[in-house]
Amino acid sequence: MTYLADGLRLPTNGLDYTILAIYFAVVLGIGFAARRSVKTSLDFFLSGRSLPAWITGLAFVAANLGATEILGMAANGVQYGAYTVHWYWIGAIPAMVFLGLVMMPFYYGSKVRSVPEFLLHRFGPSSHLLSSIIFAVSSVLIAGVNLYAMAIVLQALLGWPQWVAIVVAGAFVLVYITVGGLSSAIYNEVLQFFVILAALIPLTIVGLKRVGGWDGMSDKLTATHGDDFMSAWGGTGIGSANPLGANWLTIVLGLGFVMSFGYWTTNFAEVQRALSAKNLSAARRTPLIAAFPKILIPMVVVVPGLIALVMEPAIGTEHSDLTYNDAIPVLMRDLLPNGVLGIAVTGLLAAFMAGMAANVSSFNTVFTNDIWAAYLKKGQSDRHYLLTGRVVTAVGVLIGMGTAFIASSFSNIMNYLQTLFSFFNVPLFVVFIIGMFWKRTTAAAGFWGLLSGTVAAMVNYFWFYKQGVIDIPSDQGANFVSSIVAFVVGAVVMVVISYATKPKAAEELAGLVYGTRSPGMTEPPAAGDEAWYRRPALLGWGAVVLAAACYVPFSF
Repeated sequence: MTYLADGLRLPTNGLDYTILAIYFAVVLGIGFAARRSVKTSLDFFLSGRSLPAWITGLAFVAANLGATEILGMAANGVQYGAYTVHWYWIGAIPAMVFLGLVMMPFYYGSKVRSVPEFLLHRFGPSSHLLSSIIFAVSSVLIAGVNLYAMAIVLQALLGWPQWVAIVVAGAFVLVYITVGGLSSAIYNEVLQFFVILAALIPLTIVGLKRVGGWDGMSDKLTATHGDDFMSAWGGTGIGSANPLGANWLTIVLGLGFVMSFGYWTTNFAEVQRALSAKNLSAARRTPLIAAFPKILIPMVVVVPGLIALVMEPAIGTEHSDLTYNDAIPVLMRDLLPNGVLGIAVTGLLAAFMAGMAANVSSFNTVFTNDIWAAYLKKGQSDRHYLLTGRVVTAVGVLIGMGTAFIASSFSNIMNYLQTLFSFFNVPLFVVFIIGMFWKRTTAAAGFWGLLSGTVAAMVNYFWFYKQGVIDIPSDQGANFVSSIVAFVVGAVVMVVISYATKPKAAEELAGLVYGTRSPGMTEPPAAGDEAWYRRPALLGWGAVVLAAACYVPFSF
């Protein structure tokens, strides 16, 4: 197991613990307040489809602002430099916009309760069950990443052994999700979003001041790591060597298209927030509203990683006890005074709870509705499924505690997360994108495309990369290649099998394939939703243009 370096214990005092205690009390209070609104399984799993777009939009970005962002992207900043911004501006924004403009009408209009349930309507039980199992497994694995990240902070804060920190952190998340369901998770995620920013903004400002501002930081890193380290595209020519171990083609196709679209358009931990919106217009605007804060997140996540590298040049190397994951705790220890340190610790724990809660709440929804109710216990009362959801929440947290120890074996948890995404999300995206845009796609093609894509990604990673059959310089480069392999293999298998099997009748595909519509996709805009500034197309293309403009300072 990877433990924090000796001496990384944060210098906290009573003021810091008081701030932390107040936050925990508020979180539990929100959970118990949300309990009053949970009367049916729909309330527990999808907040009764009653939430406004600004709530679901902030929850959408906060659900992702967990270990993936805070420790993982700061670790990427240390390891890969400015290349890390690709995970945002090409690796998130276009896919989020595509989800809002193109895919949400199909999800929300079909009134499905989960992403796998959409595959049930489009392809049938085989693809539905397989995707449900795959998603359930990936959810608890990713929940374990967030739980491990929480344990890192609790260990630094209190000096607890890591296993104790994992158990305590998991138990706390279990209480407020089990009590209040998705509403508790979403309202806490909105609170957590602002607490996270209150933690990261001071850390970034103080850190930049310590290293001589942006120019001072850039000069120091350029001198020690080369000109391309602070450039997003420098050194990415085919055949060129760079820390990321990838070229512009694998970045654009592997990250910008396959991995990005695979994650943002099919990951139910995110899509679930949009499905809880009060109407179709609010559901479409959910990822589009989330895109704007997402564009700016690198300024308070990636930049601290770069600052940490200036302050601790040996971090992540064999000459230091510090791993890449320690970048944020190191800055907190060295830069923040008491009081502000308490806010920072609270913000980190808020981020990890948001990430874990998102995955646990999506796990309980998929397991209960798509596995238990669909195949194991059909036709039970709504009360039965509500109780099952609460029990499964506890089971998901317990499994997450176990998978947290898997995450602890990686010095950069972002590498681990991206490996999981290439295994699970990319093959699912292949099935969705082909099935949603090609009427000829058959049920058998959906099942075998999903299975073959998943197996192909695993074979590429564990055999070709890990066994050294092919030479790829880094884990992230291998993940990009695995994603492309999964997409190509899954797509080819789907096309071949589709031509060899019989498709569904056209009338069975209404609202499931592009160019067809269902009654749920044609609801008129609610009062106020027709305003020009709420138009999804304007929000979506505005986010794309802003993301492209953000590349300019990192291109020279």
